[in-house]
Amino acid sequence: MNHLQVFKKEIEKELFSILDYWQQHTIDNINGGFYGRINNDNKVDIAAPKGCVLNARILWAFSAAFNQYKNHDYLNIATRAFEYVSNYFIDQKYTGVFWSVDSKANMLDGKKQVYALAFCIYGFSEYYAATKNENALQLALQLYNAIEQYSYDVANHGYIEAFKRDWFAAEDVRLSEKDVNVKKTMNTHLHIIEAYANLYKVSKNEILRSKIIQLLELFDKYFINKKTFQSRLFFDDCWNEKINVISYGHDVEAAWLLLQCAEIINHKKWIDVYKQNAVTIAGAAFKGVDRDGGMWYEYDSVQQKLIKEKHWWVQAEAMIGFYNAWQISGEEKYLEYSINNWQFIKQHIIDNEKGEWFWGVKEDYSIMKDEDKVGIWKCPYHNSRACIEIIKRVS
Repeated sequence: MNHLQVFKKEIEKELFSILDYWQQHTIDNINGGFYGRINNDNKVDIAAPKGCVLNARILWAFSAAFNQYKNHDYLNIATRAFEYVSNYFIDQKYTGVFWSVDSKANMLDGKKQVYALAFCIYGFSEYYAATKNENALQLALQLYNAIEQYSYDVANHGYIEAFKRDWFAAEDVRLSEKDVNVKKTMNTHLHIIEAYANLYKVSKNEILRSKIIQLLELFDKYFINKKTFQSRLFFDDCWNEKINVISYGHDVEAAWLLLQCAEIINHKKWIDVYKQNAVTIAGAAFKGVDRDGGMWYEYDSVQQKLIKEKHWWVQAEAMIGFYNAWQISGEEKYLEYSINNWQFIKQHIIDNEKGEWFWGVKEDYSIMKDEDKVGIWKCPYHNSRACIEIIKRVS
């Protein structure tokens, strides 16, 4: 067995382990759906709020796993997630989705964070691919129309970050407390294009295709720094940049994901552009890789210091981004980067005792024990997707 087949076999085993964790530990048989929070020691917080992004990502992960393996246990979890999201997160009065509900599925935070709508589109379209459930497709299209109606900036293009529940302007549009309070972010645009591309695969809507093309143009024009090939993350509505941090994880994620979006719509010009970008951006992101193969979290551009933490999702994206760069360029160093990153994940990120992946480790390799194993942000999305992508690419 050659080293790529060994790589694939290990990754596939890990994918099954991740999915098994979510099946065994996260189902809420008391209040329905899935628990909103499980801490690093696998202690369930029964009263924790339930985040839309968490549930949409569970929906995507298990739908994608079913589409890969046709295992009906995975489809059952996907259906549970689909029913919970469609029953409790869809805003029947104003359209869109709630950011969170309480443990008993009552609306908690009704703000319209476009990032959350995008992940629901991503999950609904993957579930439709698995089941041909027409309601899933219609919900995805409904959310797409809501983003285009309320979030799209007709004057300057791009998408406004967030709104109040009734879609009126909000003062604080941040996705999280660590973000800059600006109207447009690379992160949200990346997940809009990802969601739109997944929806296009099942709808073949030509207007949607034109929106994906425009997003590819916006990334090329604004979000990719053509000098450093790192991402510009934060902008006002007129595309004036607000310098904050360099996010190595978002850089390496964009490296492969934007190319995939161009390939899904089969746009030759943008495929060519993003093939070149995929290698160049991955090469630039390597600045964030430590000698142990792990990728650092961020570089604070304002204080000019490295944030010396290695988060789970950054490692997952690095593994795909570098593998993709090797596939395009044939340069063996990128394959080495990808496999080295997997070795780091095995050694430091996977919780071999209690399952799933730790949030991350600090500079001294101590585990970030205060962070969640399951939560609003800790979901089976980055790691399961990384595994599925590697499995497909090796195959």
